[in-house]
Amino acid sequence: MTIPSHPGSLTRADLDALRPAEGSERYELLDGAIIVTPGPGRWHQAVVVELTVLLRSNRPDGLVIKTAPFDVALAEDTVLQPDLLVAGRDDLTAKDLPTAPLLAVEVLSPSTRRIDLLLKRDRFAAAGVPSYWIIDPDVPSVTVLELHDGAYRAVQMRRGDEPVHVTMPFPLDFRPSDLLLE
Repeated sequence: MTIPSHPGSLTRADLDALRPAEGSERYELLDGAIIVTPGPGRWHQAVVVELTVLLRSNRPDGLVIKTAPFDVALAEDTVLQPDLLVAGRDDLTAKDLPTAPLLAVEVLSPSTRRIDLLLKRDRFAAAGVPSYWIIDPDVPSVTVLELHDGAYRAVQMRRGDEPVHVTMPFPLDFRPSDLLLE
């Protein structure tokens, strides 16, 4: 993870100016600081692809599935890119999602684990994201968090072949091991 040096708090405009036109790194803005992380590895990508297919095949009309890099603009000084998100089609602009998604999913990797488990989790909760999933491809496991009174509460923690049943943002059944297919 690299955080470029810059005096003062940065904004969305600064983020747009600093991002290269091409590259595999992910650029995010967290409380006015730019965070640059390396591109995802093999198992991270496998989970994102499998979960995207699973969600798209079960989503109701009016909802969309987006994968990173796609900006979620939570504030002028916070623009995050969850690995995967579910949002209302009408909530999207051509450039980003300027409001909280219905679901944000992060797939843990060595370079982003602490950011995903602490910082992003806190920011998504503060923004009112109703459901936040944390997937660890090394185990494999899925932790489903739901927002209650402004804080996330773990409602499911499943490993391997244990079934996951969610109702938010729509009903879905799967197993963590299903997400590691190639």
